[in-house]
Amino acid sequence: MTRFLSLTALLATTALAGMAGAQSITIAIGSEPSTLDPQLRDDGGERQVNDNIYEALMARTPTGDLVPGLAAEPPVQIGPLVWRFTLRPGVSFHNGEPFNADAVVASVARVIDPANNSEQMAYFGTIKGAEKVDDLTVDILTSGPDPILPSRMYWMKMIAPGHAAEGDLAAQPVGTGAYMLDGWNRGSDLRLVSNPDYWDGAPQIKDVTYRFVPEPGTRLSGLMAGEFDLITNLLPEFAASAPKAVAVAGLETSVFVLGTDNEVTKDPKVRAALNLAIDRQAMADNLFMGYATVAQGAHINPAAFGFNEKLESYPYDPEQAKALIREAGAEGKPITVVGEAGRWLKDREQIEAVSAYWAATGLTVTTDIQEFSQYLDSLMGSGPRPDAIFIANSNELLDADREMSFIYHKDGAAASNSDTEMAEMIDAARVEDDPVRRKALYDAIAQRGYDLNYTVPLFNLQDIYGMSERLNWQPRTDAKLMIREMTVTE
Repeated sequence: MTRFLSLTALLATTALAGMAGAQSITIAIGSEPSTLDPQLRDDGGERQVNDNIYEALMARTPTGDLVPGLAAEPPVQIGPLVWRFTLRPGVSFHNGEPFNADAVVASVARVIDPANNSEQMAYFGTIKGAEKVDDLTVDILTSGPDPILPSRMYWMKMIAPGHAAEGDLAAQPVGTGAYMLDGWNRGSDLRLVSNPDYWDGAPQIKDVTYRFVPEPGTRLSGLMAGEFDLITNLLPEFAASAPKAVAVAGLETSVFVLGTDNEVTKDPKVRAALNLAIDRQAMADNLFMGYATVAQGAHINPAAFGFNEKLESYPYDPEQAKALIREAGAEGKPITVVGEAGRWLKDREQIEAVSAYWAATGLTVTTDIQEFSQYLDSLMGSGPRPDAIFIANSNELLDADREMSFIYHKDGAAASNSDTEMAEMIDAARVEDDPVRRKALYDAIAQRGYDLNYTVPLFNLQDIYGMSERLNWQPRTDAKLMIREMTVTE
């Protein structure tokens, strides 16, 4: 059952509001945001910035409990298809527009508009609209019963309607959050400054500069030199060298999505071979040094409702993998592996190691490491699906619907199959409000994906950060870099 805490209790644990001695920090992240529009792309670099500029109706504590955000209290379900939210009074966007029911209605309408083709729709599957009741009351409407609607509203960032209509959200974000954009030097860095009129009090950190540094060694060097206060994706082998290293069990599972309709990977024997060819435990030991565990047969995170605990990790059987490639008549046939570098922990290394395992089966394997914006287009664009594409898939909703809708559903943004039966199963599970029946549906979907080898799951990853001695921060389960939860000591 969803557990709610008060936002006051959450912020009391950080004790940031009103602290004297405003400070500046610098954060090095692995990829530059492809946009600062908070509703259209599914881009981790964008979120690392925009989580501080924009807010949602619901929020989470650092440990994952769901709490009211821009909502004044937990929502009330007033009908099978209607959830009512009461909004906080006196909240304004950075440009002075009021945050009210009209803003919620506009935010919902924009993100679900098919014309906008939002890559985030896996988070919002049942939402079909919003209706204003009065200035501080709004109803969220769903297409069917939805037990995780409050969690969905933790993900949907609220936009200023006037600015969205007349401004440029991609380059000039306007939210209600504790920080505002001060400048963006494309290809180099981005700066945020604190919002003096923030509804919940000014944070201690006055300004933050994000530096875009894809190479993990360069991030560590900058941290050691005092150039950075926080770096993401600290390599496990460097953890002992950092001034401070902190790790937390994350929500990301690294996985390859296979093109089940492509010339070579449409053959079930080839897909089975791709799973059998990989020595996952050796990779976990050599690459991650205890900071990752082998995924249990699926890309669904073990922390999510709907995780199938009965699945086992795919075994390592290189001889059987080679035999299956021969039986499929695929020896020497080409497959292309698409990925990126710098966004996720050991992403390039995972891609290259798996590609080598696959080449050992007799396939001709080409790797295509793309610039991140191009990679997002390959992952979620409308063009031809890659034979195999890497992603560290996350699940901040803590429910299997997000991951299944995103990768398994044939209409999902990152899906590479045309399995109508599986799509129907996912649609049915999404609106099933009996938890026992819902869990059974998710177990069946996961089993089907496992048996058909639709994906090649690798590891459940920990999030590892390097920090300067002066930075005080407890990393969050959902990997959000919330600057107002940070303090510094000089």
